[in-house]
Amino acid sequence: MTIVFWTALGLVVYTYVGYGLVLYLLVLAKRLIKGRPQPASGTYEPEVTLLVAAYNEKDYAARKVENTRQLDYPAEKLKQVWITDGSDDGTPDLLREYEDVTVLHENARNGKIAAMNRGMQLVDTPIVVFSDANTLLGKESIRRIVNLFERPTTGCVSGEKRIRTGEAEAAAGAGEGLYWRYESTLKKWDAELYSVVGAAGELFAVRTELYQHVEPDTLLDDFIVSLRIAKRGYTIQYDPEAYAIETASANVQEELKRKIRIAAGGIQSIVRLAPLLNIFKYGILSFQYISHRVLRWTLAPLALPVIFISNALLWNQGLLYQVLFLGQVAFYAAALLGWYLEHRKIKLKLLFVPYYFFIMNYAVYRGFGRYLARKQDVRWERAKRGDAVAGL
Repeated sequence: MTIVFWTALGLVVYTYVGYGLVLYLLVLAKRLIKGRPQPASGTYEPEVTLLVAAYNEKDYAARKVENTRQLDYPAEKLKQVWITDGSDDGTPDLLREYEDVTVLHENARNGKIAAMNRGMQLVDTPIVVFSDANTLLGKESIRRIVNLFERPTTGCVSGEKRIRTGEAEAAAGAGEGLYWRYESTLKKWDAELYSVVGAAGELFAVRTELYQHVEPDTLLDDFIVSLRIAKRGYTIQYDPEAYAIETASANVQEELKRKIRIAAGGIQSIVRLAPLLNIFKYGILSFQYISHRVLRWTLAPLALPVIFISNALLWNQGLLYQVLFLGQVAFYAAALLGWYLEHRKIKLKLLFVPYYFFIMNYAVYRGFGRYLARKQDVRWERAKRGDAVAGL
């Protein structure tokens, strides 16, 4: 039982904290040996297509188009292509009013990846940038992303997802915002060591020639598209100053809905990317992929109840086990308190971290069940978000 407890605890600690420490040490070692990576020259300026797959996004479409027009990139080199398949709220008609926007529309709704696959057939620029309709991009985002493609080994570039929250944010906003800030740090180090392991769907770009059509039932299109490019020997790079802003989920129920879909897609992705688990073939990419992604979607959530139960059974084995068990009880009590304080004004954001952590791992169980039952529809409904994005 002692072995079970310490093995499970070590796995969870490594997954959520240890990997970050190991990654940072490896990056420091690389800097000592090779120095810091040299920035791109900033002169690379090819034609780019901004491709947006949208379903019933009339409330966001006009704002997104205007935001794109204001980006720091030559207007004659930046094309806007929207695929609005299935939309019946007037989104296609609204977009057709803009002369600089190409609209592709079919009445049938077959999901985001089907729309992306169809839209990519018409992309004729060397770089294509994917972004969501309900996000706004930082002014230099396209230019900063494109700069990284100056390196011939770069096949994909991920931007940063930023969560806009307010003083009265709910648990979903506090937890989601803190989580993405931590993720941003890990991505920055991942990219510096070798490659990011998965792009953010809110904003990422690929070399058009490297895009491969994805199975129409794919749940995490951004993850599959980017990792398959990395699997071919290219790297996924990252620039935190190329960012997309969206508001946090309206509440934890909406965030849980999103997390369950991601978890189901994560299991699906692990199955479809099974060759990447071979560390002898893919080396450091496999190490990063397993440590940063696979463990979070598989063994780490499974280890949490094992830790709790085995720790309880070891209560009589000494003070250390008693302190650790009481620490777990306090952590889950804090998660319960976070549930109670949901939607209330926040004075200390850390109160909601345990709650968000619990929701993240609970979603993995729900997502795994949904994946096995094949109940996660590719035509998912977008989670409701808070107030409109503002203040870029």
